[in-house]
This record gives sequence, structure tokens and C-alpha cells, in this order.
Amino acid sequence: MKCFLIMNPKSQGGKSKKRFHHIWKLLDHGGIKYRYETTQSLDHARQLSQFANKQSYDLIVAIGGDGTINSVLNGFFDDKGNKISDSRMGVIYTGTSPDFCKSYNIPLNLDEAVDTLIAQRYRKIKVGKVTFLKENMKMLNNYGLEKAGAPTVGYFVCCANIGLGATLARRANSGIRKYAGDFLGTFLSLISTVASYRANNFTIVKNERKTIVENLYNISIGRTRHIASGIKLNTRLDDDDDRFYCLTVTNLNWMNFPKSVKKVYSGKSFKNNHIISLDYCNKLEIYGNFLNPEIEYDGDPAGYLPCRIELANDTLELVVKK
Repeated sequence: MKCFLIMNPKSQGGKSKKRFHHIWKLLDHGGIKYRYETTQSLDHARQLSQFANKQSYDLIVAIGGDGTINSVLNGFFDDKGNKISDSRMGVIYTGTSPDFCKSYNIPLNLDEAVDTLIAQRYRKIKVGKVTFLKENMKMLNNYGLEKAGAPTVGYFVCCANIGLGATLARRANSGIRKYAGDFLGTFLSLISTVASYRANNFTIVKNERKTIVENLYNISIGRTRHIASGIKLNTRLDDDDDRFYCLTVTNLNWMNFPKSVKKVYSGKSFKNNHIISLDYCNKLEIYGNFLNPEIEYDGDPAGYLPCRIELANDTLELVVKK
């Protein structure tokens, strides 16, 4: 088995680098032949993944946090939603917010994570394809992608957020989680974001049906139970399901905020109401919105509306614990 390691030395505030020698020792002991490269940026991680895919490595391993994982994932696909090789993807987690690993049964312990790679058990997972803009273009307010000149394509396997969640990701990643920890840092960022965020109306096309959602605070579109930093949903999706869940939050205020937060942190099922609702769709498009234009996926700010979310053409073979 040819293995390519993509290692982020800056993950978890630089602590990731201290674990590299232990990882190499475990792989050597397991008889795994590997090549490794360290990343200079998240885009560099994507480029390394593209290179490894084109070189037909059997296994390409992301070593870092959720940002590294997503960047390596994006190196597996072209702009049309097709995988560029038959390589499998593995993960050794050294980050701060392990939503990806929790969702796909990947051990957080280094020894167990390496044992999982050596065992080579895998599952085929559906991958979300998101088409969006890298620049905020106000002239596209209330227009779809048909008016956009050259959109960007990205991929995710957990969740994308439009609205408050995108602003939250930018604030939480600005440094507060480094000092307060993942859960508390994100929760504090959530409170400050809710206090300053101003909801407005969004035009959404869900399964080819256009609607205007009034006073929208956030819409989460995803595949996995774990959304971000302790937030989790009781969804009905399995690996073969072609749908995304859509969690919509509207009409939020300080009176209903505690109860709404409890729902999304509990992971329990709930009844839809005028504040928070959960449904499912195969494809979703959100028009430009110059007041709240940001989009994020898998925990990191990505770009701007309008956007379209659908499944990639191919599945990803992900090495997981049995």
C-alpha cells in the first residue's frame, strides 16, 4: 500500500507538530510505506491532495483539524463533481473540533487512528458539492448563479451554513477558541453573533421550488449528525440517502433563544415550529443577499452567495473504524 501523508504542523495552535514523530513511529511499526509533506496553508493541503491523487497513491491521509480534512477532501474532486482517482482517504486527527471524526467513526486517539489506517476498512460516503462566489457582488442581490460569471466549486461532508452560522464560523476561528476551547469558544461566539446579527429575507430554491423565507437567521445544509462544536441533530440520513437535511432558524430573539439552543445541542428529535424546523432536500439554491452574504462549510468561511448545493457525482471511500 502506497500512503501519502498531508501533515498540518500549525493545527491545534502548533501542538500537532509535536505528534508527528509518534505517528511516523506507529506507521513504521505497522509496516506502512509512506511519503509525507507538511502544509504551508489550507490551499497547499488541497494542492498536495490533488498531486497525491494524480500519482495514484492508495491512501491519502489528512493529519490536522477539520480545515485540513476539508482541504484534503477537496483535492479528490474536479470542478464537475467527479473523483480524479481511485485513492482512499484517511484521517489522523490533531485538531480542536472533531465533528468529522465523530460523524464517521474515526478514532481520536493516535494509536487507534493509525491502527484504523492499517486495517483499511472503509465506507463509501456521499459528498456535498457547493458552487458559490469568492467575492461579494452586491449586483447579484436576489439573483441566482445564472447571473454569476465564474463561480467557485468546493466540497464538504459535514455541513454548510448560510446566515448566522457563517458569521459565527468567522468569529470563532478568529482566535477565541484557541483560548477558551472549542465548545466554550464557539458558544461565546454564538452569543455575541446573535446579539449583533440582523436577520432578513432570503430567496431559496429547494427541490426546484422557489420560496421567500422571511426573517431568516440561519440555514444549515448537511449530511452528518454533528454540525459544529457540540451542535448535533437527530437526522434520518444514512450513507445511501441522496438527500441533505435542512435546518432552518427564523424569528429568533432573546426570549426563544435558550430553548432553541437547547434543541440543537441536545441531539434529540423535536417538532418543527415557526422558529426552528428540520426537513430534507436533494438540491438547494440560495440567491444573492447583500445584507448577509456569507457562506461556510465544514467549519470554515468559504465565500459568498448566491450558492447551489447538491451531491457530487462520485462517493468518497473513507477509511474508518469497524
